[in-house]
Amino acid sequence: MSLNTNRVENHSGSGHVPPQSTTISIRSEPHEVSRPPAKTTFQKLRHKLSEVFFPDDPLHRFKNQTCANKIMLALRFVLPIFEWGRSYSFGLFRSDAVAGLTIASLAIPQGISYAKLANLPPVIGLYSSFVPPLIYAVLGSSKHLAVGPVSIASLVMGTMLNDAVSYSSDPVLYLQLAFSATFFAGVFQASLGFLRLGFLIDFLSKATLVGFMAGAAVIVSLQQLKGLLGIVNFTSKMQIIPVLSSAIEQRDEWSWPTIVMGFGFLACLLTTRQIGLRKPKLFWVSAAAPLASVILSTFLVALFISKLPNMATIGQLHKGLNPPSSNTLYFRGEFLAVAVKTGAVTGLLSLTEGIAVGRTFAALKNYQVDGNKEMIAMGLMNMAGSCSSCYVTTGSFSRSAVNENAGGQTAMSNIIMALTVLVTLLFLMPLFKYTPDLILAAIIVTAVIGLIDYQSAFRLWKVDKLDFLACFSSFFGVLFISVPVGLAIAAIGCRYRNRHMTPVFPSFLPGHLPLVVANLKRHPKKRKLKSLLSSFELVPRVPTPAPLQVSPPTFKVSFGGRNALTDWTEIETFALLDSWGERFSDVYEKIENRKRKEMLELEKMRMDIFRELELQKNQILERAHAELVKIRRGEYQENDSAGNVSG
Repeated sequence: MSLNTNRVENHSGSGHVPPQSTTISIRSEPHEVSRPPAKTTFQKLRHKLSEVFFPDDPLHRFKNQTCANKIMLALRFVLPIFEWGRSYSFGLFRSDAVAGLTIASLAIPQGISYAKLANLPPVIGLYSSFVPPLIYAVLGSSKHLAVGPVSIASLVMGTMLNDAVSYSSDPVLYLQLAFSATFFAGVFQASLGFLRLGFLIDFLSKATLVGFMAGAAVIVSLQQLKGLLGIVNFTSKMQIIPVLSSAIEQRDEWSWPTIVMGFGFLACLLTTRQIGLRKPKLFWVSAAAPLASVILSTFLVALFISKLPNMATIGQLHKGLNPPSSNTLYFRGEFLAVAVKTGAVTGLLSLTEGIAVGRTFAALKNYQVDGNKEMIAMGLMNMAGSCSSCYVTTGSFSRSAVNENAGGQTAMSNIIMALTVLVTLLFLMPLFKYTPDLILAAIIVTAVIGLIDYQSAFRLWKVDKLDFLACFSSFFGVLFISVPVGLAIAAIGCRYRNRHMTPVFPSFLPGHLPLVVANLKRHPKKRKLKSLLSSFELVPRVPTPAPLQVSPPTFKVSFGGRNALTDWTEIETFALLDSWGERFSDVYEKIENRKRKEMLELEKMRMDIFRELELQKNQILERAHAELVKIRRGEYQENDSAGNVSG
C-alpha cells in the first residue's frame, strides 16, 4: 500500500519552486481473527428470544444508573404521564382545557348514539366516556388520541351478541355478556402488548378493511331508518335485504313529523361535516353540531310533546357515577364462548383502529408512539372499564381529529373530557328525557358515512385487481351475509395475499436490500419506478425490525441524486405488502410529483441561466459597440490630425 502526498516548502527568494512528491509505503500484515466463544443451547435460545421479543433492549436505559434514577426511569417507562407531566405548564393546560371541552361536546352525543348501536342502554355510552379516558391518560403514549366508544366496535359487538341473546328478551344476560366481552377484549389487547405480538393486527390491513368498513357503514346507516322514519316494529337483522324489506313493509308506521325533523337534522349535520372538512379552521362547527342538535331537538320535543305523542325518545336516565359490574362478569355457562369470541374480534378491531389513529397523529406532530404501550394501555382500560359498567372503547378518529384541531397538546385533554362527562352524569342526566331517537340516528349516520372510502377502492382497482376483489368480497359479505362473515373474508383475503403474494427478505442489512421486488407484469407502472430508485439505505436512528416488532423502521429511498425519507410501509408496497398503510399508487404519485417539481425547478434554473447569459451577451455587445465607437472616433481624429499636418 502506498500513499502520495504533495508538499510545498517556503523558500526565501522570488523564484517559483515546484511541489515535491513524497511516497510513503505501508506494509499490510494479515491479522488473525479468533472464533467466537462457544455458546450453550440455553444461551442460544436466550439470545434468539431476546432478539425476537426485545429487539430494542428496553432495559438498556437502566444500566449504570443510581437507585433513585432507576425508580424515576421505571415510572416514566410504565406510566407515560410522568414523562410529559414534568414539563407541563399553564399554557399547555389552557390548550388542553379548550380541546377537552370541545371533544366532550362531541363525545356525549356520540357515546349515547353508539351505545344504542350496540343495543345497550344509552347511559352505558356515557359511562364508557368517563373511566377509560382517565386510565388511558395515565398509561397511553399518544398526545392526541381521544378515547371513547367507536362505531365499528359497537356494531360488531351488538351484532355478535344479538345473534346469541336479544337485549329485549333478556337484558340482564345481554349486559353480562357485553361486560364480559369487554373484559376478554382487554385481556387480549394487554396480552398482545406484554408478549409483543403486535404482528397479529396485520391480519386486518387497511386495504382489506376498506370493503368491510364501507359495508358496515351502509348497514348501520340503513338500520337508522328505524329512528329517522319513526318505525316501531323494525327488524334486528344486519343484512341489506331484510332491512330494506322491513322499512318498506312497515311504511304504515312512518311518522311524517319524525321524517321531516330527522332528515332536516341529518342534512344540517352533513353540511357542518363538509364545512369542517373543507375549512379546517372551522372545525368547531362540525364538533359542536351534534351537541347543538341534541339540545335543539330536545327543546322542540319538550315544547311540542303534546302534539307529538308518537315521537320516540330516550326516556329517563338515572344520575350517578358508574356502578360496579365486576360481579356480573360471565365466566361460566353456555354463552362463555360467545363472550370470548366477541371480545377477541372487537378487541382486535378496536386495537387496529386505535393504533392506526395514534400513529397518524404522531406522524403529523413528529413524535413517537410505542405500539406495545398502546396495546397495554388499551387492554388495561378495557379491563377496568368492564368492571365499571363500560363496554369496548378505543381511540376515535373523529374525536382525535377534533382534539388536534382544537389545540390539544397532551393526554390531559382526555382528563378534561372525562371530568365534563362526570358533570353530565351527576347533574345533567334528567335533561335527556325528551331527546328523540331520530337525532341519535342522524348522529350515527353522519359519523359512519365517513367510513365509505370510495377513493381507496378506486385506487385498488387501478393498482391491484386482486386487492380490489378482496375489498369487493368483504363489502358484499357484510351487506348480504353478516358482519362477522365480511370480517372473516377480509382477514382471510389479507392472510392469503401476505402468504402467497409476498416475497420474504432474507436479511435487512444496509446495501443488501433488493432494488425492486414487485411483479412488473401485473404492475407495469413500476417499470418507471425501477428507473427512479437507485438504492435502499437503512437509516441508523431506527433499529432493525424483528418479526414480532410492532413499530416499522424507516428507510431512505434515493433517486435522482436526492434522498427522501419514507416509511418501511412504502417499501413494502413494492413487495405487495400493504399491512402498514399506503399503496403503491400513493408512493408512485409522490415520486411523480417529486419528479415534476424537480423538472419545474430545473426548467426555472435553465430559464434563469438563459436570461443571465442573454444579459451578459447584451452587456458584452454593448461594451464591444462602445469600444468600436471609441476606436472609430480615434481613427477619425487621427485622420483629421494627419490631414491637418499634410495641409
